[in-house]
Amino acid sequence: MTAPDHLRITGPEDILGFIPHSLGYWPAHSLVAMTMQGKRLGATLRVDLPGDAGSPDWSGSAGPAGFARSVASYLEADDVADGSLLAFFTEADGDGAPWATLLAELENALADAGMPVRDAWLVGADYWRNAYCVDPSCCAPPGRPVEEIRNSRLNAEMVFRGSTVGPAPGTEPPAIASGEPDPAVLDAQRDWAQLFSVRTRDRRQFGQVLDVWTRVLHAPAPGPRLTAALTGYLRATLCVPAWRDAVLVMAAAGAEAAERGAEDFGVFDGAAPDSGWGGSLPASGHPGRPLAPLPPLEGFPPRGRGRPGHEPPEVSGYGEVLLGLAPPLPDWTAMACLERVLVQLGASGGEAGAAALTGRGWIEWCRGKGSFADALFSRAVEEHPGYRLAELLAELVRRGTLCGWAGRREAAWQRFEPDVA
Repeated sequence: MTAPDHLRITGPEDILGFIPHSLGYWPAHSLVAMTMQGKRLGATLRVDLPGDAGSPDWSGSAGPAGFARSVASYLEADDVADGSLLAFFTEADGDGAPWATLLAELENALADAGMPVRDAWLVGADYWRNAYCVDPSCCAPPGRPVEEIRNSRLNAEMVFRGSTVGPAPGTEPPAIASGEPDPAVLDAQRDWAQLFSVRTRDRRQFGQVLDVWTRVLHAPAPGPRLTAALTGYLRATLCVPAWRDAVLVMAAAGAEAAERGAEDFGVFDGAAPDSGWGGSLPASGHPGRPLAPLPPLEGFPPRGRGRPGHEPPEVSGYGEVLLGLAPPLPDWTAMACLERVLVQLGASGGEAGAAALTGRGWIEWCRGKGSFADALFSRAVEEHPGYRLAELLAELVRRGTLCGWAGRREAAWQRFEPDVA
């Protein structure tokens, strides 16, 4: 989301109040690091603090120095940053002693990276304070009430602009996280899956599937309602790994990139099968067989091959797109549209539900929101145990791998206007 003008920060309460809006939730047991570009806020990074609520635990890790170097390496993606801010969100109030060693290592690592720490805070369950202040007149233990952050002027302005702070990743109640299966949708999905079963390697059928998805994704928000027949069609396409991957690639890089990538992976009859990211492909289809009929698309835009004003980029493979290495700038608008559709498609669960959750997780990872991505991948594997794409992407997240777009300032998704002063 892009704000039309700058947000002005007048004190630490505003900075700390901005963090939950930037992340989308109030962090717990986390280090949040923000870059500074002069007097403006830059990138925001959240990582889990080591150990439990009371003290860090460096067993099995590279220690505080290695932790600090990792944080600095992530923040170096902001190549115009000249400073940094740190916030320790812990469950303990007032006592910064357990984190003093880590703070010192972060100071060293960030200074070496050209982003010296300008200020740091400790935010507990009920109180917060400056990590450097020792003056009892303003920083007496346990600190100042956290409500000062929740009631800050900037927080109020963010709410006024429509920003909300939701639950932490993975904590949504089951009633919200998934819906009841719709029998009409499942019946339609089964019928479409049967029609598709002998067409999964047909080049023309692949093109028709992308055309339908293109029309759905190009519908203006909130768009026409998805009928049971159309929902079943889209869910059935997600159960074909090559088509599922093509939908993700198309949203980020355009239909031409999806078609070229499918050709490179040998998806079509007459080429060696290679599914790349998605596991083994179904049995070969029959090129001469008629295409499956189109689903009802009343109310959706006419057939089109690209978003107006969005030039199709040169992309050489699905892997590059799925890792965020190409194109130089993804189509964030189309990816947001895809996310909205996937939320609807995931409601009836099953393999298609796992595919929808995985696609949403991939979009969150592309945005640099690893915690949300990991929670969605975990839900996908719960929905369909052994779902391979979710497992592969979850492993990337858990290794701390950043999506290529998230690591480049000019390509990264931005929830808010970066020029926050």
